[in-house]
Amino acid sequence: MERTEFDEGEFFRLLGASGVRVLLIGRRALVAYGLPVLTADYDLWLHVDDVQTLNEALRPLGLLPDRPVADARARGRYVFENDEHVDVMVARAASTKDGVRVLFDDVWARRRTLQYDEHTAIAVPCIDDLILTKRWAMRDRDVADIRLLEALKARGGENLELPANLAPGWRSWWAVRCRSTNSTAGPPLR
Repeated sequence: MERTEFDEGEFFRLLGASGVRVLLIGRRALVAYGLPVLTADYDLWLHVDDVQTLNEALRPLGLLPDRPVADARARGRYVFENDEHVDVMVARAASTKDGVRVLFDDVWARRRTLQYDEHTAIAVPCIDDLILTKRWAMRDRDVADIRLLEALKARGGENLELPANLAPGWRSWWAVRCRSTNSTAGPPLR
């Protein structure tokens, strides 16, 4: 299969237009907050009632689920793949390694909406909840990510403003911001 160019902006636009309750989690969420991490995939936490709607919403990008809706709900996870890899967690709750139960509905209620570009926003957990999601696995990179998130929070991370003269999209934001300063301030919040 020939590799095609993935349109990240269209991916986020389709998520937003679908009306699904979905949160960007994992390292891509750290990137959305403006933190200096790399990742090759997307991680989503999806409300269990929205699996079919998400599947239909991402079909125009050629992203196909690896299992039927009922199996995704039963397993609590599934994957979209073509040239991109999107891990989807489907659960009402998950527990951290130290036993803290994290409920989707609570995280959804505290979510932050970050602007990707002038027409597109994406829902991410607030910093405290994103830290909790990183405590699910507690791998070495999760511990490092937690340190970055705690440092961002200490600097007022959810209230920092993005300079007005930057091009839309996180990639443009990241490229410009990294050249101009060592700040980890993320995109503006709505």
